[in-house]
Amino acid sequence: MKNKSTLTSRLVTHANGKSLEEINGTVPVPKNSKFLKTLLAYSGPGALVAVGYMDPGNWSTSITGGQNFQYLLMSVILMSSLIAMLLQYMSAKLGIVTQMDLAQAIRARTSKALGFVLWILTELAIMATDIAEVIGAAIALYLLFNIPLILAVFITVFDVLLLLLLAKVGFRKIEALIFCLIIVILLVFAYQVTLSDPAWNQIIQNLIPDQTTFASSPSVNGMTPLTGALGIIGATVMPHNFYLHSSISQSRAIDYSKESEIKSAVKFSTWDSNIQLTIAFFVSSLLLIMGVSVFKTGVIQDPSFFGLYDALSNPALLNNHALETVGRTGILSTLFAVSLLASGQ
Repeated sequence: MKNKSTLTSRLVTHANGKSLEEINGTVPVPKNSKFLKTLLAYSGPGALVAVGYMDPGNWSTSITGGQNFQYLLMSVILMSSLIAMLLQYMSAKLGIVTQMDLAQAIRARTSKALGFVLWILTELAIMATDIAEVIGAAIALYLLFNIPLILAVFITVFDVLLLLLLAKVGFRKIEALIFCLIIVILLVFAYQVTLSDPAWNQIIQNLIPDQTTFASSPSVNGMTPLTGALGIIGATVMPHNFYLHSSISQSRAIDYSKESEIKSAVKFSTWDSNIQLTIAFFVSSLLLIMGVSVFKTGVIQDPSFFGLYDALSNPALLNNHALETVGRTGILSTLFAVSLLASGQ
């Protein structure tokens, strides 16, 4: 009985300790330095959050939305990105000000029954997102190297564990690596969209919603503007990121006895988060624009990763001569698979 009590005590003590103790307060930040130098020191956690908004589950929803309704849903991507910025700001502020992550705060402020329900819901949300990321990366390995999918899944799980091991040699290395993956994704889609020469004036006009944005008709291939908008919002706002951000925002070494340092940490963490989520907004926008301008209207019958890969390899489905020329070389489809692999990490 004593051993059981001791074990329980250790578990409770660990749960009530610092969030992610191995990285908590390990990243030094300059004191009274210039804005840019301080921002660079705080930059990193936003990248780990932003990459979740680019997960493979986002892709087919945005591309199909573009295929079905042109640029109509651009305003939905903008609104959902602004909502994400607000929620991630609140998550980071929670972690910095209270020195608790969201899970610890829920445990401290809710009943056991409600806490248990929220735990189950969060686990399900994390599993749903992770499944999409693992499958997306596995499919990318299959498309790039013809590795059987089952083996590719195990490789994906293994390389994620390797990324976690980087924390042993410094959390900043993980942040830098994830940021590089984000840039790869952004550059791939920017290149493909640039070749497609989209109607930029229409894109800008559709950043402002109108009465048709959330309409329940017309229905195109089983999708209405309303269901397309809901799909984009659901694929953009990531609940598990709130838990992550509230924890890793505490990785910076600040003096919690000084209110000025706490305020500075909140300020620069918000800058970091908003900059990275702006990149995520551009990636989501580029995906929707791809559906409009890279492919001919109505040709995407299979919006799966396999279908999109094949479509980028088929010049007959591409929208202009520049895309057709590059598409024949296989570069477009290969770059698509590379970005898919990057987003699944």
